[in-house]
Amino acid sequence: MRDGNRRAPRTAAGGEAIQKYLAEAVGTFVLVLGGVGAAVLAGDRIGFLGVAFAFGLSLLAMVYTVGPISGCHVNPAVTVGLLMAGKFDKRHVAGYVIAQCVGAMVAAGVVLLIAKGAPGGYSAGAEGLGSNGYGTASPEGYGGGAAFLTEVALTFLLVLTVLGATDSRAPVGFAGLAIGLVLTLIHLVGIPITNTSVNPARSLGPALFAGGDALRQLWLFIVAPLLGAAFASAVYRLVARPAAQITAARAEQALDEERRERVSGRRDAEHPV
Repeated sequence: MRDGNRRAPRTAAGGEAIQKYLAEAVGTFVLVLGGVGAAVLAGDRIGFLGVAFAFGLSLLAMVYTVGPISGCHVNPAVTVGLLMAGKFDKRHVAGYVIAQCVGAMVAAGVVLLIAKGAPGGYSAGAEGLGSNGYGTASPEGYGGGAAFLTEVALTFLLVLTVLGATDSRAPVGFAGLAIGLVLTLIHLVGIPITNTSVNPARSLGPALFAGGDALRQLWLFIVAPLLGAAFASAVYRLVARPAAQITAARAEQALDEERRERVSGRRDAEHPV
């Protein structure tokens, strides 16, 4: 009986971890499908502005969809930033990163399959599949140094926003708005330079199908975002110094008290005395 009792909590914890990993995979899938899909399938119609909003809106939707389950990192850089800031359990880092990469790869594959259905087909190697790059692979020809600095700075902005929006003193339930909007801003700045990564998983998915420069230059879009996340964590710890830590998943939910107040207010309105 003792062994059985000891095994039950472990099984429950394992099931909860799997749910988190699946949520991260789904969230990253939607982010890449929405953002990269917009760039590949509709980029010539909606332009940089439209693609920027596609990424931001995809993340905003997922924050409120899978955020309560996993925190909606959908980005290895965000996971590392939260870990370094003391807001994430290191036991789940590998699971989150693997799930994010799998979600991104599946989404990139789906976008490619759809694109191939266009008249004349589609070549990921020739057209890039929305992959990130610098030099000749940059949309506006920016060099490697500018690309590296851009990815560090923009990831710093993203991760710092995530850390601040999920701080214990931040307005509860509004983290998704701040995070979705800042990702839109980041893409408005970064698309002409690198096609905007700030997310190693987002870069990995298309690069695996595009090959060539996208795969050779992938290291920059892994190293620079992780470095930006580390800087953001350091600045957050230095400046914010929160009195209490709460997880990203908890911060992205409305407080139970607020839910009860809303329900109570609705009932009062429906049945006035």
